[in-house]
Amino acid sequence: MSKAVIALGTNMGTRIDNLNCAIRAVSRLPGVKIIAGSSVYETDPVGFEEQNKFYNAVILVDTVTSPAVLLGGCLGIEAAMGRVRNRKNGPRIIDLDLLLYENFRSDSFEMRVPHPEILNRAFVMKPLSDIFPSGRALGFLFGPSLREIGESGVVKTDYELVIPEVSEDDM
Repeated sequence: MSKAVIALGTNMGTRIDNLNCAIRAVSRLPGVKIIAGSSVYETDPVGFEEQNKFYNAVILVDTVTSPAVLLGGCLGIEAAMGRVRNRKNGPRIIDLDLLLYENFRSDSFEMRVPHPEILNRAFVMKPLSDIFPSGRALGFLFGPSLREIGESGVVKTDYELVIPEVSEDDM
């Protein structure tokens, strides 16, 4: 069993519903159990700024799947929810990024884990700090950088993620 962190983001449609739909789908992936979720944050867009604000969050999962299988499951969920990649950093119904995977690193074209932009994005760092208040996540140190990049454009919402109950037998 390994732990992994998945980031979620959306800025189209009913954003909280999109996040919770994606979480339900992740919870149904074989060999994956969601064990924690961050608060939901409304965040300014990065890169292409002429678009709606995002809702962002992260989830911590236990998994018996490989990083490649977990990433493939996330990409499948994006496609099933209607994600279309027609502009870099553009609007999206859902975005699922594999940020961290316990005892695993990859810098290949297909998969970059830890995600290379974690330390540059407050919209990732703030939700990560909800789950890992020490600033250390699965062997990755991120805490000091949040102080350095600041939290401008990242506002906690009143919404909560709905984490489905999954028994060990379901894994």
